[in-house]
Amino acid sequence: MMRKAILILAILMVAFSLSCNRSGSGNTKKLTIAVIPKGTSHEFWKSIHAGSIKAAQELSAQGTQVEVIWKGPLREDDREQQIQVVEGFTSQGVNGIVLAPLDNHALVRPVEEAKTAGVPTVIIDSALDSNSIVSFVATDNRKGGVLAADRLGELLGGKGKVILLRYAEGSASTQDREDGFLQEIKQQYPNIELISTDQYAGATRDTAKRASENLLNRFGDEVQGIFCPNESTTAGMLSALQDAGKAGKVSFIGFDTSQSFIDAMRAKQLHGIVVQNPFNMGYLGVRTMVESSLGKPVQKRIDTGVTMITLDNLDAAETQALLHPPLDQYLK
Repeated sequence: MMRKAILILAILMVAFSLSCNRSGSGNTKKLTIAVIPKGTSHEFWKSIHAGSIKAAQELSAQGTQVEVIWKGPLREDDREQQIQVVEGFTSQGVNGIVLAPLDNHALVRPVEEAKTAGVPTVIIDSALDSNSIVSFVATDNRKGGVLAADRLGELLGGKGKVILLRYAEGSASTQDREDGFLQEIKQQYPNIELISTDQYAGATRDTAKRASENLLNRFGDEVQGIFCPNESTTAGMLSALQDAGKAGKVSFIGFDTSQSFIDAMRAKQLHGIVVQNPFNMGYLGVRTMVESSLGKPVQKRIDTGVTMITLDNLDAAETQALLHPPLDQYLK
């Protein structure tokens, strides 16, 4: 009987300890936040990761102990794997999820099930068709598409033949960029002819390059302007243009950033990139989730900013800060 009583007491002590860790004791609150990107290979996601770590470190220094767990699907088109990651964190009972959904419909069920299980979600980067979220922290993607259209319209003098290479079906962020681009071209530049707007690049640079090669084979002799709505489509098209000897001969606007894009801008092969602030997105995503968990009011929609970068403003201090977030400081 004595051994049984000791065992029961030990179990109760462990349960009490876990309860203290989850709810906080004294003035210190301990929170575990799962951050789930669309993928992990692009510079964009590394910046989001770094921003989320900065937020966790700041909050911990202010008295709320925050642990960020970073986990995403291997491929940016693997909806099932991302769903499984959300479900896994829900079953673990994390305090909150910060999610960049691969699909604006497919991730609704796991997010709503997480809420029912007591695990709230902040959505970042790309919208989700659900009201069961704490907040949406992202770029004004439609505005990004408008900026791209205006830059291309300016470069072409308001006339010419243009290609839009889309990213992937179901991705709300890039859909908004594409829609903003097309609407602005049609409304403000009626003498620009859209010769291809229905081709999708797919989830990787390799699939984007193959789609770009197919477009250049079909329209290479007539196309005068191109817009690509994310990092992988821009990289694939840039590589295809370089291989075809057309880089610099076609007005080309991309989205997001990498060192190869900066090099291409200096070589006048890329004539503008629409740049988000993914570091700020990761930072504000985690801060918003934590503040909501602590019972503080948060905004339902937080705009993290969008900027057109060209060769003219490439070396400005604020541009360089956007292009080179302090990844090494936080991703060790």
